[in-house]
Amino acid sequence: MFNVQVPLRDKDEVFLMNTFTDAQLLVSPDVPELLDRADKGLAFTPEECETLEMLAENGFLVQNRAEERQALANFFGEVREDRDQLRVTVLTTLQCNFACDYCIQGDHDDHNLFANKMSLETAAKVASWIEGRLDEVRPSRFVLTFFGGEPLLNLPVVYFLAERAHALAEARGAQLLINVITNGLLLTPEVVDRLLPFGLAGVKVTLDGDKDTHNRMRPMRGRQGTFDRIVDNVRRVAHKVPITVGGNFDEDSVESYPALLDYLREQEFADKLARINFKPIIRTEPATPAAPKGFIPLTAVSDSGKPLGGACMTTAGAGSGKPASACDSCHFLDTKMEFLREETRKRGFKTPDGVHMGPCEIHRRHAHTVSPDGSLFACPGFAAEATQSTGHIDGRHESWRADSAQRFDTLGAYKNCGDCSFIPVCAGGCSVASHAELGDMNTPTCHKPSFESALISLAHSVASGAA
Repeated sequence: MFNVQVPLRDKDEVFLMNTFTDAQLLVSPDVPELLDRADKGLAFTPEECETLEMLAENGFLVQNRAEERQALANFFGEVREDRDQLRVTVLTTLQCNFACDYCIQGDHDDHNLFANKMSLETAAKVASWIEGRLDEVRPSRFVLTFFGGEPLLNLPVVYFLAERAHALAEARGAQLLINVITNGLLLTPEVVDRLLPFGLAGVKVTLDGDKDTHNRMRPMRGRQGTFDRIVDNVRRVAHKVPITVGGNFDEDSVESYPALLDYLREQEFADKLARINFKPIIRTEPATPAAPKGFIPLTAVSDSGKPLGGACMTTAGAGSGKPASACDSCHFLDTKMEFLREETRKRGFKTPDGVHMGPCEIHRRHAHTVSPDGSLFACPGFAAEATQSTGHIDGRHESWRADSAQRFDTLGAYKNCGDCSFIPVCAGGCSVASHAELGDMNTPTCHKPSFESALISLAHSVASGAA
């Protein structure tokens, strides 16, 4: 069910991949034909039988479809229960020093003044809760991500939790990896130096196109440009910690990204950039009832009617350079995503291949998001809606949180995806998008064309030896 193939241009070969086992082969055209014949139970020559045995060993052949579907169910069960990693994202504050026009939070004017900010008292309770999770899960690795809002607006909490998490992990023999997702304006060598001894593994910053485009889309609250300051901050810390650059594009700004990539290629820190990744802008329907072409309409989920319910919409991924999650590229604009991937690769930067995208952290029992008030969520995208809280760090027992936790525990949009070959790397798409756009997080949000176009690109990269 999970076999996919790409005939290679100018080569008498076919790229064969199984998205479940991740087996990848370059084969002659007669091999896919042999697979088709195997599905029909035809007779084979001894030579063909040897080839079929090799294909079976690499996961391209299974005994029957029922066993394969059971293996898929087992896979998602293992992902759900995996204890190798404990992953915690802490929203230190929902306040932000930017005024991005496209921000899903809508935190302009005085809204930002009332955004939640974690106190040191709550941070101490978060540390105690983390200690309990470490003792329960006993992971070999603990990944702590600081996010917001702009997380560096609350440095006391960042420093406190980093130090406490390091001590807790070290006492239990677990490796601590700290990631920071920031707009970059407050990213200084002093901040990096303070966090490095505690396990800082990567930082992600956002650049929305070339200088003029970025300054238009991501200004400060006084409308001052931010591009030069962010780049200067990156220049000052890139030799200290891996930096990932993210960017948000729409139909108007997407063409400015090659200029940004050329600019970054010319910088002395270019070889220090761990990864570059871009994603489409999400517009909220209430704010843009007639959203321009190119914007992905996503209804903001907030039970309070206030725009500051959840995390910054520029979320997406750790800055460590390692594969993060499907959040990094949910809501594809397929052709534009492929265009930007190719432009990024042409300049020698690493970028996600667009195929190995999931399952994301929402499918993992031991991955949590902690809001500024201590509420727990399955992922940052649901922190905008209090009723989606799956618990609280103080252990309070409330039926509505228990009901929410049960909903996420049985999450399985992929079960409605039929025999799609991309289920293992997609899992039915983004649950936040399904909930907001379709009203049901168990309804798939399908972006199969994007996976197919990314597969073609991956095939040619493998054939050229670039992958």
